[in-house]
Formats: sequence, C-alpha cells, structure tokens
Amino acid sequence: MWNFKAEQKIFEIGGVKIGGVPGQRPVVLVGTLFYHGQKIVKDENAGTFDEEAAEKLLKTQDEMSEKTGNPCMVDVVGASLPAMKRHLEFVADRSKAPIMIDSPSSDIRTTGLSYAKEQGILDRVIYNSINPHSKPDELKAVQSSGVNSSVFLAYNMKDFSIAGRVSAITDLMSKRQDFGISRPLIDTCVLDLPTLGQALRALYELKDEVGFPVGCGAHNAVALWRGLKTKMGEQAVKPCLASVSAATAAVGADFVLYGPIDDANVVFPAVAMVDAAYSQIPIEKKIQIPKEHPRYRIG
Repeated sequence: MWNFKAEQKIFEIGGVKIGGVPGQRPVVLVGTLFYHGQKIVKDENAGTFDEEAAEKLLKTQDEMSEKTGNPCMVDVVGASLPAMKRHLEFVADRSKAPIMIDSPSSDIRTTGLSYAKEQGILDRVIYNSINPHSKPDELKAVQSSGVNSSVFLAYNMKDFSIAGRVSAITDLMSKRQDFGISRPLIDTCVLDLPTLGQALRALYELKDEVGFPVGCGAHNAVALWRGLKTKMGEQAVKPCLASVSAATAAVGADFVLYGPIDDANVVFPAVAMVDAAYSQIPIEKKIQIPKEHPRYRIG
C-alpha cells in the first residue's frame, strides 16, 4: 500500500520517535496550549493563566497518550516575551512531552529558544515554524540558538497549489543546513476546509519525494468552517474534529497538529483506531510492530 521512492526518515525528539512507513509507527499527536481565546488564559500578555486547569489538560493528554500508544507533543503559544517564558517553564516542569515553540511573533518565538536553552530543554524543543517567507534575522536567530528541529511550513504565497507546497518544502530542504536544522517536520499547511484536500495530497507527495516526517494542522479545516455550527449544529463539531484527524492519519501523516489540547479525549481514540487498523499491513509482511503501538493498547 505504501511504496515511497525516498527512504523514510525517523527522528527521535525528546524521547518521541516520529516518521517512517505508515502503520509501523503510531502517529504523533500535538495539542496546543495557551492559544488565543483559551478559557484558562487570564491575561495573554502577562502570561497569567489557571495553573490547575492547565496542569489538568497536560495530564489528560499524557494519559490519552499512555492509553492509546500515540506519542504526544505540546504546542506552546506565547503572545508576549513574559508569557512565553512562563508557559515554557510551566509545561517543561509538568510534562515530559516534546515542546513546540509557537507565537504569532518571530521575535517571541526566537526568544523562546533562548529561554529553552537556559532551562536546558533545547533537546526536546521544536521551533514552530520556518516557511519560505521567513526573514533572514529570524533564520539567523534559529541557527545561532542551537536548536536542530523545526517545523517547515509549506506556505507558498506565490503558489498555494499542491505543487506549490511541494516546491516550497523542497526549497527549504535545500537550505536547512544553513538554519542548523537536521530534524525538520513538514507541515503541509491547512488554512480552511478547501485547502485540506491539497494539504493531504501534499503529505503523500512529500513523503514520496523527501521522506521526512509530514503532518498538518488539520483542525483548521474545522475551526474555520463558517457554516458548520449554523448549518449542522454545535453537536457536529467534535465528530468533525475526530474525522479530520483520522483522515490525516489515514493518508499517511506522521503527526497531526490537532488544535486545542482540550480535545485530546476526542482525537486520540480516532487516530489510534486508524493506527491499529493499518498495523495489520506490515504484520502481514512479517514486520514487527512495537509493543507500545495502539494495536496492543486499544483493543
């Protein structure tokens, strides 16, 4: 079923393995914490939040990861420099999961790398993200930080087609050593429901072309679906989120940015189901599946 031209790379980041041939290794699930509008955030600029609620969300994602066998990461958002520092310190202290450093501001993201280095957690950090339009100052800061893993976002303003996404990533790949990035994770860029199909097709093409771990923020297709609640009702949101996450896993993604960490209970079972189903393919080929795989945990 999966015949790729390129060798499929597997990276280990903060104790989590990601990449490889679909079915042989479980999909990594990434929940976002401290995002704009999250109820637990009290003041996003000051970096104040409900610590008890945040800790509970982290614990729930970790528990779902243990139950299903799907590894997890935390996408940590900071809207200001003080917020980024507080958020990173909090998550690093309360979860062993790898951390993506995320912010609308490149200055905050790169300063987050400095904080991570000071805290001694740079080996479990992924920069989120570099795209074809990233400015030289940002790339220089990433290179000088010492971080070696980053999300490469297939955001090509000149050509937002499937081919444009592939072209954007292959261009970044040719320059990645200049940024100091030896472990790139490719995000094929979902902006809304219509772009989801393009992003899913690009997942396969990029695994075939370059072989590095691929995924996307599939939840954007649901979050920005304007008619979902008005035409289908509020009760349709969670099933659609589970479906879009499962669909992303089913086309061969190595990771899924599933959006708010609040939805871990919805997403993990749906993706684990796909992983368990696909595990039969390598087993028929006499390929051993690791014992922590969802196949052996959710049945």
